[in-house]
Amino acid sequence: MADPHIPVLLKPLLRAVEPVSGIWLDGTFGAGGYARGLLQAGADQVIGVDRDPAVFDMAAAWSGEYGDRLRLVEGTFSQLDEYADQPLDGVVLDLGVSSMQLDQAERGFSFLRDGPLDMRMQQSGPSAADLLNGADEAVIADVLYHYGEERAARRIARAIVAARPLTRTLQLAEVVASCLPRPKPGQSHPATRSFQAIRIWVNDEFRQLVDGLSAAERALKPGGKLAVVSFHSLEDRIVKRFMQARSNSAGGGSRYAPVQDSAPAAFTMPFRRAIGPDPDEMDTNPRARSALLRVAIRTDAPAGRAEDGALAMPRLPVKGGA
Repeated sequence: MADPHIPVLLKPLLRAVEPVSGIWLDGTFGAGGYARGLLQAGADQVIGVDRDPAVFDMAAAWSGEYGDRLRLVEGTFSQLDEYADQPLDGVVLDLGVSSMQLDQAERGFSFLRDGPLDMRMQQSGPSAADLLNGADEAVIADVLYHYGEERAARRIARAIVAARPLTRTLQLAEVVASCLPRPKPGQSHPATRSFQAIRIWVNDEFRQLVDGLSAAERALKPGGKLAVVSFHSLEDRIVKRFMQARSNSAGGGSRYAPVQDSAPAAFTMPFRRAIGPDPDEMDTNPRARSALLRVAIRTDAPAGRAEDGALAMPRLPVKGGA
């Protein structure tokens, strides 16, 4: 039986970073598809990092065949520069929730499967239920709007507060759907944006992403490659702005993205545009439809950091008070 967890944009990624050799770090190990692809393409070793300890139990059936060419580390990719004892030849990040996590109803990520309202990738800290049942209506509305680009954020937040306590994923999905028009054929589920926003909130994903990109800059050797696959516009915008800012190719600034100091470029960008899936991949793997791959190559300039303001990282408004 074929593996249902198909790594998105794997073939284009391997073509974009070839030749593959040396030590690579897969910062979002998941089902291991990218790690296996890198090892088969010629990497001497892959360090597989994931914040979800359950993925390593699931990999036990096959990971041993690679011996010490595959090293698994429980941790967050925001600290990926701490997991290798020498500079890296490449870093791969596959952002967002994996299809494997969506398939596990008990993890609470899916609006199509009933399960506890959890959404924690590390299985520690406040769950989605904890946050939704305890937050003010205004905070929930801000999360839905800024992290999910949900136009009906205030209406949905009001309905969530009225329906509390919320404990199950389908309960939340029904509350959200009740606030929105019935989707037309081919449109996404009405709860898609809300579930995305709440998951990002629970796992602090935007902060993790910004810190992870900076950690990759510190960890990569000159000539090392950074490849990032994102699945929605907010993630991709952060990745794009980071690579532009750190390669000094962002152009003239604006009040939202000020001109950066002209320090030596830490990356070059071998492709002018993001790489998307071809029609064959979209047919065989629907998850690939919204995926975008961006690649940057490390220079020998000292590592620095892009300012948050230059990356358009979504932020929740700061409320009044101490």
